[in-house]
Amino acid sequence: MLSVRDIAEEIVAREGGFVNDPDDPGGATKYGVTIQTMRRLGLDLDGDGQVNVTDVRNLSRAQAVDIFIAHYFERPRIGELPAPLQPSVFDMYVNAGANAVKILQRLLGQMELEVAVDGVLGPVSLGAAHEAIRMAPDHLVDAYGIARRNYYFRLADRRPASRKYARTRAGGKGGWITRAEAFIAPRYHLSEAAFRQRVAAWD
Repeated sequence: MLSVRDIAEEIVAREGGFVNDPDDPGGATKYGVTIQTMRRLGLDLDGDGQVNVTDVRNLSRAQAVDIFIAHYFERPRIGELPAPLQPSVFDMYVNAGANAVKILQRLLGQMELEVAVDGVLGPVSLGAAHEAIRMAPDHLVDAYGIARRNYYFRLADRRPASRKYARTRAGGKGGWITRAEAFIAPRYHLSEAAFRQRVAAWD
């Protein structure tokens, strides 16, 4: 079984290096750590009294891993979820913040487990997650991954500028979709035909 640090290393590798895409609301990002996160944490890496793009460029892989573990795994209590859920929820928390938890909470509600959709892993949500894994041990992780995929599709439906993250220029699956499907059993992956049908309205 992978350790939390192993999972964080995989997330860093998946996120890639420095990017400053004007279509990305997160702004300048390196290894998945945004400039907003660095400002919130006060990470003035060059000591000039301000956190700016230069500091993002100076962020190391090891620093990114430490940030993810402390602020995206331990602080939101992802380590208290059932172990099979932790990698996907952790990965999604890095990508989408508290929305990762809201996706899980909505899924638990669909399973008739009463939880508030507030993006916080408190005792009720954690208890419901453990009950859900007992109810559907072979399906909950896939169900969460599919819910993630649907979240990305809905986001791209609403925001045309984000569609390039869900679909490549060649028309195939973009990074958001392949990222979600990395945590889903292959039998639940969309075929290329099904994917193209899903995004046909974007043309």
